[in-house]
Order: sequence, then structure tokens, then C-alpha cells
Amino acid sequence: MWFDSWSDLGRIAAVGATGYLTLIVVLRLSGKRTLAKLNAFDFVVTVALGSTLATILLSSDVSWAEGAAALALLALLQFVVAWVTVRRPRVRGVTTSRPTLLLRDGAELPGALRQQRVTIDEVRQAVRATGTGDLSAVAAVVLETDGTLSVVPQAQAGDRSALEGVDVPGG
Repeated sequence: MWFDSWSDLGRIAAVGATGYLTLIVVLRLSGKRTLAKLNAFDFVVTVALGSTLATILLSSDVSWAEGAAALALLALLQFVVAWVTVRRPRVRGVTTSRPTLLLRDGAELPGALRQQRVTIDEVRQAVRATGTGDLSAVAAVVLETDGTLSVVPQAQAGDRSALEGVDVPGG
């Protein structure tokens, strides 16, 4: 239970180091998107990569080569899905959500807040983080696909073209 053998520890050290280096190489080859802020699909791939690395480290039934192939396969699948979603907008809705407007011209959108399970206090916190103390000075607060809240002040709203593609509940 506490200790089985030195050879097991040696295997973990050797396979762990090579597995770790393999993961770094795979992540570098797969591009920045794999390490970007996460939408749901990216999160699943990231968890799967971590789980695969843990399996390589701890299971003597999985060889380094099998683990490396699994890591490469996950990165390849992530690349293929990202490539397809960029070229086929209809597929994008399967892997990523659309951003949602939560506050418009200083007024909260209660239906959107409820649907997205965000409180008005969380919206206020995001507004305060931008240094703004008055909600009426805010053109929009958007819940982005990665879960962050973007605040667009009235003074920088311009023609509001940055809000194109944002879900507007009831609008």
C-alpha cells in the first residue's frame, strides 16, 4: 500500500518525464487554441489530455507509445473540430455557445441573466472591475463563450458592431 517497488517508481519517473515532454510537444504543435481561454469543447479536450497523462504515469498497462498516440489523437481531434467550426458556421453551435447580452444601456436583461445563471451582482462586479461606477455609463455587458464578462462602456460603444453575433434575448 505504501510502497511496492523501486522499479515501479523508476517507471513512473521515466515514463512521467517522457510523457510530460510529449504533452508539451503535442500542445506546441497543436497551436495556441489548445491553450486559449476555454469554451466547453476546449475544456473537455484539456481534461482529456490531463487524464491521459495521468494514465500514462500511473498505469503500467499503458505504454508510453500508446499514451503518446492518445495525446496526439486528442490534439488532432481538437484541431479537426476547430478547423471545421471555422469553415462551417452551422457546426460551430455544436461545439461552442454564442455570447449572450446580459445588460443593455445600463438595464439588466432578467431573462438572459436567469437563463445563463448569472446574478446582477456578478455583472456589477465586472463593471466595477473596469473602473466604472455607474451602470448607465455601460452600453453592454456580454457573457462570452469562455465564461468571461465583457463590459462595453457607452463612451466606447461606437456603432456597436462588436456586438454582432451576440445573442440578444427577446430582441
